[in-house]
This record gives sequence, C-alpha cells and structure tokens, in this order.
Amino acid sequence: MKLYNYFRSSASFRVRIALELKGLGYEYLPIHLPKGEHKQSGYAAISPSMLVPTLETDAGDRLAQSMATIEYLDEIHPEPPLLPRDPLARARVRALAQLIACDIHPLNNLRVLKYLVGELKVTEEAKNTWYLHWVQVGLQAFERELSQLPASTYSFGDTPTLADCCLVPQIFNAKRFNASFDGLPRTMAVFEACMALPAFQKADPANCPDNEP
Repeated sequence: MKLYNYFRSSASFRVRIALELKGLGYEYLPIHLPKGEHKQSGYAAISPSMLVPTLETDAGDRLAQSMATIEYLDEIHPEPPLLPRDPLARARVRALAQLIACDIHPLNNLRVLKYLVGELKVTEEAKNTWYLHWVQVGLQAFERELSQLPASTYSFGDTPTLADCCLVPQIFNAKRFNASFDGLPRTMAVFEACMALPAFQKADPANCPDNEP
C-alpha cells in the first residue's frame, strides 16, 4: 500500500496510527501542504479533492477521507478491531471519533487557518484565539462524553479504537498551539496510555521522513 500524507496533518496521522495498530506495511509518500504540493497537477490527478491522506491499496484503488479509510482497513483487516462488534458500542466509538473529526478538526485545519489570515486578514493573535477557543470547547465536550462511560484505559474500553486514532492527533495539534489541557483528566490519561504503545509512537509526526517546518 501507499499512503500519500503530510507528517503534521491530523487526518494523515489518524491513518498512520490505524496502519501501525494493524501491523500493515505501507510506502510513505509525503505531500507538503504548506508548500502547496496537494494543489499541483500530479497530486490532483491522484486526489480530486486535493486533500491528504490518500491511501492506495495493493490493487491500485485509492481511498480518500481518513475516517472512511480507517473503517475500510478495519473491514479488510479485522484484527485487532478498531470498532467494537456490538452495534451500540460501535456507535459510541464513532460518536467520539466524529466529535474530533467533524466538530473540532474542520474549524482548525490548515486551510481554514490560512483563509482566516490570508483572505479575511485577521491577525495571528486572532487566529490563535479562534483555534484555542474551538479546540478547548471540543476537548471539553470529549471529556464530558468520557465521563458518561465506564472507566477504561482508552477512549472506549481497554484496547485502542477509532476514537483514539482521532484523539491523539488532535492533542498533538493542540500542543503546537499551547492549548490548556486543564480539566481534561480522562482525556489526557487516554492520550498518555496511547502514546505508551509502539504503534502510536511509530506514527508520531516526529518519526515521519518529511518531518520539517
């Protein structure tokens, strides 16, 4: 398999985690977002949406959108499972994952932040205030959701799930902006538990070949 991705992209990071958790080998193909490589004709021919990541399967099929890609991997390579078998439990994991991927990430990803500064002419300070507001609102909601669930090592249960694949990159991103993690004891305990696992460590942006500013 081939993974077109950018080391600092949260969505790319999610898929790298899933691949590592499942022990699946892949070729790492960097697409540098700040340099605009995702908008160049070569990559646009691979990804019509001009977004990362794109996973190319051994058969040559290409998959976009991290959540759909991870669920595909979970169906094709079911062990270890990233979604529970029970329908209610599966829905709860998806809800936690979507709280990150649908509620927090779209407001704070690179193209939105660049639009705020480049097109709307907001200051860097205002951009950072925007980022910190929405990430903290979202993580506080995640913490409240966890508080309604039984105590567990990870977001849902005692093995990593799709929810953890989404949470860890979001925490990494928030750390870059010096977000406060006060009042998030369960969320941060989950993060620490995940980062103790080799799969999460291998997927860490610091270990990516294109790790540069």
